Amino acid sequence: MIKKHMTEQTAILLSVSKWVILSSFVGVVIGAIVTGFLKILQLAEKSQHDFPFHYYYMLPFALAATVWIVRTFAPSAEGHGTEKVIEAVHKKHGKIDVKVIPVKLFATVLTIFAGGSVGKEGPGAQIGAGAASALSDILRFSPEDRKKLVICGISAGFASVFGTPIAGAIFGVEVLIIGVILYDVLLPSFIAGFAAFTTAQFLGVDYTYYDIRFYQNVALDLPLIFQVVAAGLFFGFVSDIVVSAVVWSHKLIQKIKLHPVLIAFLGGVVLIILAWIFGDKYLGLGLETIGNTLNPDPYFSRDLPWYAFLLKTLFTSITLGVGGSGGIITPIFYIGATSGHAFGQLIGGDHIALFAALGFVSVLAGATNAPIAATIMAVELFGLEIAHYAALSAVISFLITGHRSVFPSQILAMKKSEMLEVKVGEVIEKAEVDLEEKEIGKIRDIKERLRLRREKLREQQRRTPSVTSPKSGAKSPKQES
Repeated sequence: MIKKHMTEQTAILLSVSKWVILSSFVGVVIGAIVTGFLKILQLAEKSQHDFPFHYYYMLPFALAATVWIVRTFAPSAEGHGTEKVIEAVHKKHGKIDVKVIPVKLFATVLTIFAGGSVGKEGPGAQIGAGAASALSDILRFSPEDRKKLVICGISAGFASVFGTPIAGAIFGVEVLIIGVILYDVLLPSFIAGFAAFTTAQFLGVDYTYYDIRFYQNVALDLPLIFQVVAAGLFFGFVSDIVVSAVVWSHKLIQKIKLHPVLIAFLGGVVLIILAWIFGDKYLGLGLETIGNTLNPDPYFSRDLPWYAFLLKTLFTSITLGVGGSGGIITPIFYIGATSGHAFGQLIGGDHIALFAALGFVSVLAGATNAPIAATIMAVELFGLEIAHYAALSAVISFLITGHRSVFPSQILAMKKSEMLEVKVGEVIEKAEVDLEEKEIGKIRDIKERLRLRREKLREQQRRTPSVTSPKSGAKSPKQES
Protein backbone atom coordinates (compact mmCIF):
# COMPACT_ATOMS: atom_id res chain seq x y z
CA MET A 1 0.00 0.00 0.00
CA ILE A 2 2.79 2.42 0.96
CA LYS A 3 4.77 1.46 -2.14
CA LYS A 4 1.74 2.12 -4.36
CA HIS A 5 1.21 5.48 -2.71
CA MET A 6 4.86 6.47 -3.17
CA THR A 7 4.73 5.42 -6.82
CA GLU A 8 1.66 7.57 -7.38
CA GLN A 9 3.15 10.62 -5.67
CA THR A 10 6.46 10.27 -7.54
CA ALA A 11 4.71 10.05 -10.90
CA ILE A 12 2.58 13.10 -10.13
CA LEU A 13 5.62 15.07 -8.94
CA LEU A 14 7.51 14.27 -12.15
CA SER A 15 4.49 15.21 -14.28
CA VAL A 16 3.97 18.51 -12.44
CA SER A 17 7.68 19.36 -12.71
CA LYS A 18 7.65 18.60 -16.43
CA TRP A 19 4.67 20.88 -17.12
CA VAL A 20 5.90 23.67 -14.86
CA ILE A 21 9.11 23.86 -16.90
CA LEU A 22 7.44 23.45 -20.30
CA SER A 23 4.54 25.85 -19.71
CA SER A 24 6.86 28.46 -18.19
CA PHE A 25 9.11 28.35 -21.23
CA VAL A 26 6.18 28.45 -23.64
CA GLY A 27 4.63 31.35 -21.74
CA VAL A 28 7.83 33.41 -21.92
CA VAL A 29 8.24 32.74 -25.66
CA ILE A 30 4.62 33.56 -26.43
CA GLY A 31 4.70 36.64 -24.20
CA ALA A 32 7.69 37.93 -26.19
CA ILE A 33 6.09 37.19 -29.59
CA VAL A 34 2.75 38.73 -28.64
CA THR A 35 4.56 41.78 -27.25
CA GLY A 36 6.17 42.28 -30.65
CA PHE A 37 2.74 41.93 -32.28
CA LEU A 38 1.18 44.49 -29.90
CA LYS A 39 4.03 46.96 -30.37
CA ILE A 40 3.75 46.76 -34.17
CA LEU A 41 -0.02 47.17 -33.91
CA GLN A 42 0.42 50.20 -31.66
CA LEU A 43 2.78 51.83 -34.16
CA ALA A 44 0.35 51.10 -37.00
CA GLU A 45 -2.53 52.74 -35.12
CA LYS A 46 -0.43 55.82 -34.35
CA SER A 47 0.40 56.27 -38.03
CA GLN A 48 -3.26 56.17 -39.11
CA HIS A 49 -3.52 59.95 -38.98
CA ASP A 50 -0.35 60.67 -40.96
CA PHE A 51 -2.22 60.50 -44.26
CA PRO A 52 -3.83 63.51 -45.98
CA PHE A 53 -7.12 61.57 -46.15
CA HIS A 54 -9.20 59.43 -43.81
CA TYR A 55 -7.25 56.30 -42.96
CA TYR A 56 -10.25 54.04 -43.57
CA TYR A 57 -10.22 54.95 -47.27
CA MET A 58 -7.53 52.25 -47.52
CA LEU A 59 -9.96 49.54 -46.37
CA PRO A 60 -10.80 48.11 -49.83
CA PHE A 61 -7.11 47.71 -50.71
CA ALA A 62 -6.11 46.45 -47.26
CA LEU A 63 -8.85 43.82 -47.13
CA ALA A 64 -8.10 42.68 -50.67
CA ALA A 65 -4.40 42.40 -49.83
CA THR A 66 -5.20 40.54 -46.61
CA VAL A 67 -7.28 37.93 -48.41
CA TRP A 68 -4.60 37.43 -51.07
CA ILE A 69 -1.80 37.09 -48.49
CA VAL A 70 -3.69 34.60 -46.32
CA ARG A 71 -4.92 32.48 -49.26
CA THR A 72 -1.46 32.44 -50.82
CA PHE A 73 0.83 31.80 -47.85
CA ALA A 74 -1.23 30.30 -44.98
CA PRO A 75 -4.90 29.43 -45.64
CA SER A 76 -5.24 28.16 -42.07
CA ALA A 77 -4.70 31.74 -40.85
CA GLU A 78 -8.09 32.71 -42.28
CA GLY A 79 -10.81 33.98 -39.93
CA HIS A 80 -10.68 35.32 -36.42
CA GLY A 81 -7.92 33.15 -34.98
CA THR A 82 -9.31 31.44 -31.92
CA GLU A 83 -11.78 29.40 -33.98
CA LYS A 84 -8.96 27.91 -36.07
CA VAL A 85 -7.04 26.97 -32.92
CA ILE A 86 -10.10 25.23 -31.43
CA GLU A 87 -10.55 23.34 -34.69
CA ALA A 88 -6.86 22.32 -34.69
CA VAL A 89 -7.08 21.05 -31.09
CA HIS A 90 -10.15 18.91 -31.78
CA LYS A 91 -9.26 17.62 -35.24
CA LYS A 92 -5.46 17.72 -35.54
CA HIS A 93 -4.21 17.23 -31.97
CA GLY A 94 -3.12 20.87 -31.97
CA LYS A 95 -1.05 20.67 -35.17
CA ILE A 96 -0.73 24.22 -36.54
CA ASP A 97 1.34 25.35 -39.52
CA VAL A 98 4.19 27.57 -38.28
CA LYS A 99 3.61 29.91 -41.26
CA VAL A 100 0.45 31.05 -39.45
CA ILE A 101 2.53 33.16 -37.03
CA PRO A 102 4.04 35.73 -39.45
CA VAL A 103 1.06 35.66 -41.84
CA LYS A 104 -1.53 36.17 -39.11
CA LEU A 105 0.55 38.90 -37.52
CA PHE A 106 0.98 40.87 -40.73
CA ALA A 107 -2.60 40.33 -41.97
CA THR A 108 -4.11 41.45 -38.68
CA VAL A 109 -1.95 44.56 -38.44
CA LEU A 110 -2.92 45.44 -42.01
CA THR A 111 -6.65 44.96 -41.33
CA ILE A 112 -6.71 46.98 -38.10
CA PHE A 113 -4.41 49.67 -39.53
CA ALA A 114 -6.93 50.33 -42.33
CA GLY A 115 -9.87 50.37 -39.90
CA GLY A 116 -11.24 46.83 -40.08
CA SER A 117 -13.59 46.09 -37.17
CA VAL A 118 -11.71 43.17 -35.63
CA GLY A 119 -9.78 42.43 -32.45
CA LYS A 120 -6.25 41.53 -31.47
CA GLU A 121 -6.88 38.61 -29.10
CA GLY A 122 -7.71 36.00 -31.77
CA PRO A 123 -4.40 36.51 -33.57
CA GLY A 124 -2.69 36.57 -30.16
CA ALA A 125 -4.18 33.15 -29.34
CA GLN A 126 -3.40 31.78 -32.80
CA ILE A 127 0.16 33.10 -32.72
CA GLY A 128 0.62 31.62 -29.25
CA ALA A 129 -0.84 28.27 -30.26
CA GLY A 130 1.27 28.25 -33.43
CA ALA A 131 4.42 28.84 -31.42
CA ALA A 132 3.47 26.05 -28.99
CA SER A 133 2.81 23.68 -31.88
CA ALA A 134 6.17 24.52 -33.49
CA LEU A 135 7.97 23.91 -30.19
CA SER A 136 6.21 20.56 -29.85
CA ASP A 137 7.42 19.54 -33.28
CA ILE A 138 11.00 20.54 -32.44
CA LEU A 139 10.93 18.53 -29.20
CA ARG A 140 9.03 15.66 -30.89
CA PHE A 141 6.22 15.60 -28.39
CA SER A 142 3.44 13.07 -28.54
CA PRO A 143 0.10 14.22 -30.03
CA GLU A 144 -1.44 14.43 -26.55
CA ASP A 145 1.41 16.54 -25.14
CA ARG A 146 1.30 18.80 -28.19
CA LYS A 147 -2.43 19.27 -27.68
CA LYS A 148 -1.83 20.32 -24.07
CA LEU A 149 0.92 22.73 -25.03
CA VAL A 150 -1.26 24.33 -27.72
CA ILE A 151 -4.01 24.88 -25.15
CA CYS A 152 -1.36 26.60 -23.01
CA GLY A 153 -0.62 28.73 -26.08
CA ILE A 154 -4.27 29.86 -26.22
CA SER A 155 -4.17 30.83 -22.55
CA ALA A 156 -0.82 32.60 -22.87
CA GLY A 157 -1.91 34.53 -25.95
CA PHE A 158 -5.16 35.64 -24.35
CA ALA A 159 -3.49 36.59 -21.07
CA SER A 160 -0.71 38.61 -22.71
CA VAL A 161 -3.11 40.53 -24.98
CA PHE A 162 -5.56 41.65 -22.29
CA GLY A 163 -3.46 41.53 -19.14
CA THR A 164 -5.76 39.01 -17.44
CA PRO A 165 -3.63 35.95 -16.62
CA ILE A 166 -6.23 34.05 -14.57
CA ALA A 167 -9.10 34.68 -17.01
CA GLY A 168 -6.75 33.82 -19.88
CA ALA A 169 -5.86 30.49 -18.31
CA ILE A 170 -9.49 29.61 -17.62
CA PHE A 171 -10.56 30.72 -21.09
CA GLY A 172 -8.06 28.37 -22.70
CA VAL A 173 -9.46 25.32 -20.90
CA GLU A 174 -13.14 26.38 -20.91
CA VAL A 175 -13.63 27.49 -24.51
CA LEU A 176 -12.83 24.14 -26.14
CA ILE A 177 -15.72 22.03 -24.81
CA ILE A 178 -18.99 23.59 -23.64
CA GLY A 179 -19.80 22.24 -20.20
CA VAL A 180 -16.39 20.71 -19.49
CA ILE A 181 -13.24 22.25 -18.02
CA LEU A 182 -10.05 20.39 -18.88
CA TYR A 183 -8.58 20.07 -15.40
CA ASP A 184 -5.55 18.15 -16.64
CA VAL A 185 -4.41 21.28 -18.51
CA LEU A 186 -5.38 23.74 -15.78
CA LEU A 187 -1.97 24.00 -14.07
CA PRO A 188 0.03 24.36 -17.32
CA SER A 189 -2.46 26.97 -18.57
CA PHE A 190 -2.17 29.00 -15.36
CA ILE A 191 1.62 28.94 -15.49
CA ALA A 192 1.75 29.76 -19.20
CA GLY A 193 -0.71 32.62 -18.72
CA PHE A 194 1.25 34.13 -15.83
CA ALA A 195 4.58 33.68 -17.62
CA ALA A 196 3.28 35.34 -20.79
CA PHE A 197 1.64 38.20 -18.88
CA THR A 198 4.76 38.84 -16.79
CA THR A 199 6.99 38.73 -19.87
CA ALA A 200 4.78 41.19 -21.75
CA GLN A 201 4.78 43.57 -18.77
CA PHE A 202 8.56 43.29 -18.47
CA LEU A 203 8.93 44.14 -22.16
CA GLY A 204 6.85 47.27 -21.77
CA VAL A 205 3.25 46.39 -22.61
CA ASP A 206 0.81 48.68 -20.77
CA TYR A 207 -2.57 47.24 -19.87
CA THR A 208 -5.80 49.13 -19.24
CA TYR A 209 -7.78 48.44 -16.09
CA TYR A 210 -11.01 50.28 -15.37
CA ASP A 211 -12.15 52.09 -12.26
CA ILE A 212 -15.95 52.20 -12.48
CA ARG A 213 -16.17 53.52 -8.91
CA PHE A 214 -18.77 51.00 -7.90
CA TYR A 215 -18.97 49.94 -4.29
CA GLN A 216 -21.71 47.92 -2.66
CA ASN A 217 -22.95 50.03 0.22
CA VAL A 218 -25.22 47.41 1.77
CA ALA A 219 -25.00 43.68 2.16
CA LEU A 220 -28.05 43.03 -0.03
CA ASP A 221 -29.29 45.39 -2.72
CA LEU A 222 -32.44 43.65 -3.98
CA PRO A 223 -33.52 46.22 -6.60
CA LEU A 224 -30.04 46.12 -8.14
CA ILE A 225 -30.06 42.31 -8.13
CA PHE A 226 -33.36 42.27 -10.06
CA GLN A 227 -31.90 44.78 -12.52
CA VAL A 228 -28.82 42.60 -12.98
CA VAL A 229 -31.02 39.58 -13.69
CA ALA A 230 -32.90 41.60 -16.33
CA ALA A 231 -29.57 42.77 -17.73
CA GLY A 232 -28.36 39.15 -18.00
CA LEU A 233 -31.45 38.28 -20.04
CA PHE A 234 -30.85 41.29 -22.28
CA PHE A 235 -27.17 40.44 -22.77
CA GLY A 236 -28.14 36.88 -23.71
CA PHE A 237 -30.30 38.21 -26.54
CA VAL A 238 -27.49 40.57 -27.59
CA SER A 239 -25.08 37.60 -27.68
CA ASP A 240 -27.55 35.71 -29.85
CA ILE A 241 -27.69 38.69 -32.25
CA VAL A 242 -23.89 38.74 -32.47
CA VAL A 243 -23.60 35.01 -33.20
CA SER A 244 -26.43 35.09 -35.74
CA ALA A 245 -25.03 38.15 -37.51
CA VAL A 246 -21.54 36.65 -37.83
CA VAL A 247 -22.85 33.29 -39.08
CA TRP A 248 -25.44 34.69 -41.50
CA SER A 249 -23.12 37.31 -42.97
CA HIS A 250 -20.45 34.66 -43.60
CA LYS A 251 -22.94 32.35 -45.34
CA LEU A 252 -24.45 35.19 -47.35
CA ILE A 253 -21.08 36.49 -48.54
CA GLN A 254 -19.96 32.96 -49.48
CA LYS A 255 -22.88 32.76 -51.92
CA ILE A 256 -21.58 35.75 -53.92
CA LYS A 257 -20.15 34.43 -57.20
CA LEU A 258 -17.07 36.66 -57.34
CA HIS A 259 -13.37 36.15 -56.62
CA PRO A 260 -12.63 36.39 -52.86
CA VAL A 261 -10.18 39.25 -53.42
CA LEU A 262 -12.84 41.25 -55.29
CA ILE A 263 -15.40 40.48 -52.57
CA ALA A 264 -12.95 41.82 -49.96
CA PHE A 265 -12.44 44.99 -52.00
CA LEU A 266 -16.19 45.56 -52.31
CA GLY A 267 -16.62 44.83 -48.60
CA GLY A 268 -14.14 47.61 -47.87
CA VAL A 269 -16.17 49.98 -50.05
CA VAL A 270 -19.33 49.10 -48.12
CA LEU A 271 -17.54 49.81 -44.83
CA ILE A 272 -16.41 53.22 -46.10
CA ILE A 273 -20.00 54.09 -47.03
CA LEU A 274 -21.21 52.98 -43.59
CA ALA A 275 -18.48 55.09 -41.97
CA TRP A 276 -19.68 58.14 -43.98
CA ILE A 277 -23.23 57.57 -42.72
CA PHE A 278 -22.66 56.58 -39.08
CA GLY A 279 -19.12 57.80 -38.30
CA ASP A 280 -15.79 56.02 -37.91
CA LYS A 281 -16.10 55.12 -34.22
CA TYR A 282 -17.33 51.64 -35.23
CA LEU A 283 -14.11 50.89 -37.11
CA GLY A 284 -10.92 49.40 -35.66
CA LEU A 285 -10.57 48.17 -32.10
CA GLY A 286 -12.83 50.82 -30.59
CA LEU A 287 -10.97 50.89 -27.26
CA GLU A 288 -11.69 54.60 -26.76
CA THR A 289 -15.44 54.02 -26.99
CA ILE A 290 -15.20 51.09 -24.59
CA GLY A 291 -13.33 53.29 -22.11
CA ASN A 292 -15.94 56.05 -22.45
CA THR A 293 -18.83 53.71 -21.64
CA LEU A 294 -16.99 52.47 -18.54
CA ASN A 295 -16.29 55.99 -17.30
CA PRO A 296 -18.67 56.96 -14.47
CA ASP A 297 -18.69 60.54 -15.79
CA PRO A 298 -21.57 60.66 -18.34
CA TYR A 299 -19.80 63.46 -20.23
CA PHE A 300 -17.54 60.99 -22.03
CA SER A 301 -20.38 58.89 -23.47
CA ARG A 302 -22.86 61.70 -24.15
CA ASP A 303 -22.69 61.28 -27.97
CA LEU A 304 -23.02 57.50 -27.98
CA PRO A 305 -26.33 56.37 -29.57
CA TRP A 306 -28.29 53.55 -27.96
CA TYR A 307 -27.94 51.42 -31.12
CA ALA A 308 -24.12 51.57 -31.14
CA PHE A 309 -23.87 47.85 -30.32
CA LEU A 310 -25.96 46.98 -33.38
CA LEU A 311 -23.76 49.08 -35.67
CA LYS A 312 -20.59 47.53 -34.25
CA THR A 313 -22.09 44.09 -34.89
CA LEU A 314 -22.75 45.09 -38.50
CA PHE A 315 -19.25 46.51 -39.08
CA THR A 316 -17.61 43.44 -37.51
CA SER A 317 -19.75 40.93 -39.42
CA ILE A 318 -18.87 42.58 -42.73
CA THR A 319 -15.15 42.85 -41.94
CA LEU A 320 -14.85 39.19 -40.95
CA GLY A 321 -17.29 37.99 -43.59
CA VAL A 322 -15.30 39.42 -46.51
CA GLY A 323 -12.02 37.99 -45.21
CA GLY A 324 -10.58 40.55 -42.80
CA SER A 325 -7.99 39.11 -40.41
CA GLY A 326 -8.41 39.61 -36.68
CA GLY A 327 -10.17 38.47 -33.55
CA ILE A 328 -13.80 38.74 -32.59
CA ILE A 329 -13.52 39.12 -28.82
CA THR A 330 -12.48 42.79 -28.78
CA PRO A 331 -15.54 43.67 -30.90
CA ILE A 332 -17.59 41.59 -28.45
CA PHE A 333 -16.24 43.75 -25.62
CA TYR A 334 -17.31 46.85 -27.55
CA ILE A 335 -20.77 45.39 -28.25
CA GLY A 336 -21.17 44.28 -24.64
CA ALA A 337 -20.06 47.59 -23.11
CA THR A 338 -22.23 49.73 -25.41
CA SER A 339 -25.29 47.47 -25.00
CA GLY A 340 -24.79 47.63 -21.20
CA HIS A 341 -24.56 51.41 -21.43
CA ALA A 342 -27.84 51.47 -23.39
CA PHE A 343 -29.50 49.19 -20.82
CA GLY A 344 -28.27 51.35 -17.93
CA GLN A 345 -29.70 54.46 -19.58
CA LEU A 346 -33.01 52.70 -20.23
CA ILE A 347 -33.60 51.74 -16.59
CA GLY A 348 -32.07 54.97 -15.22
CA GLY A 349 -30.20 55.15 -11.93
CA ASP A 350 -26.59 55.71 -10.94
CA HIS A 351 -25.08 52.46 -12.18
CA ILE A 352 -24.74 52.98 -15.96
CA ALA A 353 -20.99 52.27 -15.85
CA LEU A 354 -21.70 49.11 -13.83
CA PHE A 355 -24.06 47.79 -16.51
CA ALA A 356 -21.52 48.66 -19.20
CA ALA A 357 -18.97 46.55 -17.30
CA LEU A 358 -21.50 43.72 -16.90
CA GLY A 359 -22.24 43.84 -20.63
CA PHE A 360 -18.49 43.79 -21.35
CA VAL A 361 -18.15 40.34 -19.76
CA SER A 362 -21.69 38.94 -20.14
CA VAL A 363 -21.84 39.18 -23.93
CA LEU A 364 -18.42 37.48 -23.93
CA ALA A 365 -19.88 34.70 -21.76
CA GLY A 366 -22.88 34.25 -24.04
CA ALA A 367 -21.17 34.51 -27.42
CA THR A 368 -18.21 32.24 -26.51
CA ASN A 369 -19.85 29.95 -23.92
CA ALA A 370 -17.19 30.81 -21.32
CA PRO A 371 -19.05 32.20 -18.26
CA ILE A 372 -16.36 31.29 -15.70
CA ALA A 373 -13.56 33.00 -17.63
CA ALA A 374 -15.84 36.01 -18.17
CA THR A 375 -16.59 36.30 -14.44
CA ILE A 376 -12.92 36.10 -13.51
CA MET A 377 -12.10 38.69 -16.17
CA ALA A 378 -14.63 41.05 -14.53
CA VAL A 379 -12.75 40.76 -11.26
CA GLU A 380 -9.34 41.27 -12.92
CA LEU A 381 -10.45 44.30 -14.94
CA PHE A 382 -13.03 46.00 -12.70
CA GLY A 383 -12.34 44.88 -9.13
CA LEU A 384 -13.68 42.40 -6.60
CA GLU A 385 -16.83 44.42 -5.79
CA ILE A 386 -18.39 43.50 -9.13
CA ALA A 387 -17.80 39.75 -8.82
CA HIS A 388 -21.22 38.51 -7.63
CA TYR A 389 -23.15 40.73 -10.04
CA ALA A 390 -20.88 39.72 -12.94
CA ALA A 391 -21.29 36.02 -12.13
CA LEU A 392 -25.08 36.33 -12.08
CA SER A 393 -25.29 38.29 -15.32
CA ALA A 394 -22.70 36.19 -17.17
CA VAL A 395 -24.31 32.83 -16.37
CA ILE A 396 -27.78 34.06 -17.34
CA SER A 397 -26.41 35.42 -20.62
CA PHE A 398 -24.61 32.11 -21.25
CA LEU A 399 -27.87 30.18 -20.84
CA ILE A 400 -30.10 32.56 -22.79
CA THR A 401 -27.80 32.54 -25.84
CA GLY A 402 -28.67 28.89 -26.33
CA HIS A 403 -26.65 26.27 -28.16
CA ARG A 404 -24.83 28.70 -30.44
CA SER A 405 -21.36 30.23 -30.51
CA VAL A 406 -19.04 32.50 -32.47
CA PHE A 407 -16.70 29.48 -32.37
CA PRO A 408 -18.56 26.79 -34.38
CA SER A 409 -15.87 24.16 -33.68
CA GLN A 410 -16.63 24.08 -29.95
CA ILE A 411 -17.80 20.64 -28.84
CA LEU A 412 -21.15 20.55 -27.03
CA ALA A 413 -21.07 18.45 -23.86
CA MET A 414 -24.20 19.72 -22.07
CA LYS A 415 -27.69 20.99 -22.69
CA LYS A 416 -28.76 24.34 -21.30
CA SER A 417 -32.29 23.31 -20.36
CA GLU A 418 -33.84 20.07 -19.11
CA MET A 419 -36.79 20.78 -21.43
CA LEU A 420 -34.60 20.38 -24.51
CA GLU A 421 -33.35 17.32 -26.31
CA VAL A 422 -29.80 18.04 -27.48
CA LYS A 423 -27.32 15.78 -29.19
CA VAL A 424 -24.09 16.21 -27.22
CA GLY A 425 -20.60 15.22 -28.31
CA GLU A 426 -20.87 17.04 -31.66
CA VAL A 427 -19.45 20.38 -32.71
CA ILE A 428 -21.90 23.12 -31.81
CA GLU A 429 -22.29 24.10 -35.45
CA LYS A 430 -24.10 20.79 -36.05
CA ALA A 431 -26.01 20.70 -32.78
CA GLU A 432 -29.56 19.37 -33.14
CA VAL A 433 -31.89 20.95 -30.61
CA ASP A 434 -35.56 20.11 -30.07
CA LEU A 435 -38.07 19.89 -27.25
CA GLU A 436 -38.00 16.76 -25.10
CA GLU A 437 -40.74 14.29 -26.05
CA LYS A 438 -42.12 14.65 -22.52
CA GLU A 439 -42.39 18.43 -22.96
CA ILE A 440 -43.99 18.00 -26.38
CA GLY A 441 -46.56 15.74 -24.71
CA LYS A 442 -47.27 18.40 -22.08
CA ILE A 443 -47.81 21.03 -24.79
CA ARG A 444 -50.17 18.66 -26.60
CA ASP A 445 -52.09 18.09 -23.38
CA ILE A 446 -52.41 21.84 -22.82
CA LYS A 447 -53.64 22.34 -26.39
CA GLU A 448 -56.18 19.51 -25.97
CA ARG A 449 -57.49 20.97 -22.70
CA LEU A 450 -57.86 24.39 -24.29
CA ARG A 451 -59.72 22.84 -27.24
CA LEU A 452 -62.11 20.98 -24.93
CA ARG A 453 -62.69 24.11 -22.88
CA ARG A 454 -63.53 26.12 -26.00
CA GLU A 455 -65.98 23.43 -27.14
CA LYS A 456 -67.59 23.42 -23.70
CA LEU A 457 -68.03 27.20 -23.75
CA ARG A 458 -69.60 27.03 -27.22
CA GLU A 459 -72.00 24.33 -26.04
CA GLN A 460 -73.00 26.43 -23.03
CA GLN A 461 -73.64 29.43 -25.25
CA ARG A 462 -75.88 27.34 -27.53
CA ARG A 463 -77.94 26.05 -24.58
CA THR A 464 -78.36 29.45 -22.89
CA PRO A 465 -81.46 31.28 -24.28
CA SER A 466 -80.75 34.75 -25.56
CA VAL A 467 -82.34 37.67 -23.68
CA THR A 468 -84.63 39.67 -25.97
CA SER A 469 -84.47 43.42 -25.47
CA PRO A 470 -87.80 45.30 -25.12
CA LYS A 471 -89.21 46.91 -28.23
CA SER A 472 -88.37 50.51 -28.72
CA GLY A 473 -91.99 51.56 -28.61
CA ALA A 474 -92.89 49.72 -25.38
CA LYS A 475 -93.27 51.61 -22.14
CA SER A 476 -91.88 50.52 -18.85
CA PRO A 477 -94.22 50.10 -15.87
CA LYS A 478 -92.74 53.20 -14.32
CA GLN A 479 -93.59 55.26 -17.41
CA GLU A 480 -97.20 53.99 -17.45
CA SER A 481 -97.77 54.96 -13.85
